[in-house]
Amino acid sequence: QLQLVESGGGLVQPGGSLRLSCAASGFTLDYYAIGWFRQAPGKEREGVSCISASGGRTNYADSVKGRFTISRDNAKNTVYLQMNSLKPEDTAVYYCAAQPYYCPGYVPENYHGMDYWGKGTLVTVSS
Repeated sequence: QLQLVESGGGLVQPGGSLRLSCAASGFTLDYYAIGWFRQAPGKEREGVSCISASGGRTNYADSVKGRFTISRDNAKNTVYLQMNSLKPEDTAVYYCAAQPYYCPGYVPENYHGMDYWGKGTLVTVSS
């Protein structure tokens, strides 16, 4: 059974950092692009970032560009989202998702969905 499990969320002050992890079980991530999405209270889900299966292509939403970094460690079957300079507007449930090989486009804001999803981890940015 294919599963994605997010971890690393929590409460952080504005300007702080968190690293989210997306771990896969039941399959190897080597052949999958991994995307990160988020959904804030009362808002629609939005694409945040994506990394291709090879790791050679990464995409970021404008709202997180320069602050978030996506990376993957295929030996650990895990993808990471390093989030720095966090802002209150980054508060959301963060989900990782997977689909074979390629990200669903170059602009995460236009992502509509991927094949497999985790259940999410809550990130709260507040003083």
